[in-house]
This record gives sequence, structure tokens and C-alpha cells, in this order.
Amino acid sequence: MGAVARAMANFGLSELRLVSPRDGWPQDRAWASASGADWPLTGAKVFATVAEAISDLQLVYAATARPRETHLPVFTPRQAATELHRVGGALRTGLLFGAERAGLETMDIALCNGIVTVPVDAKFRSLNLGQAVVVNAYEWRTVTLDAPPAPFLDVAAPADQAMMMGVYEHLEDELEFSGFFFPPEKKPSMIRNLRVALGRARFTDQEARTFRGVITALTKGRGRTLARLAEKGE
Repeated sequence: MGAVARAMANFGLSELRLVSPRDGWPQDRAWASASGADWPLTGAKVFATVAEAISDLQLVYAATARPRETHLPVFTPRQAATELHRVGGALRTGLLFGAERAGLETMDIALCNGIVTVPVDAKFRSLNLGQAVVVNAYEWRTVTLDAPPAPFLDVAAPADQAMMMGVYEHLEDELEFSGFFFPPEKKPSMIRNLRVALGRARFTDQEARTFRGVITALTKGRGRTLARLAEKGE
């Protein structure tokens, strides 16, 4: 975390969010290794889950090697920084990094809108957390210094991740009730695929509310159909 804070401070970033730190928080050694870059650590917010940490964001990219299980758009750090800067005046954005040893879980990546992959040499792909943050933070700094101010987007903003989690869970609950998740051992991969597909649609807040309304209407319609069948003794 100290190395991450140093990289953030070097390139003008300050908002750090931590998800369930393995050794708790705060950690003295993080301040020691930050070498004076204290403000990202002091202002860090701690969350229990990735979903909670990104709930208020509208565009999130996951920094990871491209997993086969998802079909999200893939960017280099430079491409990602350019896009994040382009929409940064209108949307709340973020980059999600995994733990030093384990990286990101596939279900966490499925909550994001794209993947950022550093084009390292195939002969040696190992890249630690601090290095990954440095590369992405550098590209962000370069874009912000060289690019014109981010324009205001004259379109409806995408729904934040909290709204999208509501859509996912609402749909999944109804699918569970209807017996869609079969066989049971495939449920996690089916959920992941549904979330990725819906996430790619980039619903606006109103579209997300409409989609939930559709789910509710279908549920009520099913209930009325079952009631009529019960009345007929079928």
C-alpha cells in the first residue's frame, strides 16, 4: 500500500479505496514505505467488498490480465487513461486493482466496464501491484497534461454500480425462483455471464429503473397466470 500511495502521489492521484485489507487497516508499514506520500493513505476509505467500494462509480476498469471467462473490452493503460479523462468531467470513474498475490476474482471483474492490461513481454509477465499502479498512474498523468479539458457529455450518464447491483440481484433472484440456474454448479458462471452482458449495455439510471420495472411486471404476470390456473384447478 505504501508503494501504491507513492505512485499515486507522484502522478497527482489521491483517492484510495481499499477492500478488506488482509492485515487490517491502518498499517504502520504502509506509512513507512510511502516515504512521505501520506495523503492517499490518510484519506483511504475501507470497504468490505468490491461491490461496495465501486457502488457510486459509473465507469470502472479492472487492471488485470485478460481472463477468458469474460468478454469485456480490453485497453492498454494509455487507452484507458484517455477514455477516463474524456468522460471524467461528467462521470465518476475508477481503476480497480487486485491484491498483490491473488489478483482480481472473475466475479469482481464482471462488475466492471472494461479491462486494462499492461503490454508486458511474453517472456516475463510478472508485474507487482506497485508497478501496475505506477504504469497506469503515469499514463493518466500524461493524458491530463497533454489533452484539452474533458468535455461535458451531453448525454444521460450511465447508472452507478450500486444501481446496477440492484438490477443484477433483482434479476438473479427471479431467475433463481424460476429454476433458471440449472445445474446448480453452473450458477456462478451463469451469473457472471449475465452481469457482464448487462454491464456492457451501459444502462442509464432511467434505463436501469425501466429494466427493473420489466422484471417486476414479468413476475406479477407470472403470479396472475398461476392464480388463474389455480382457480381452474389446473
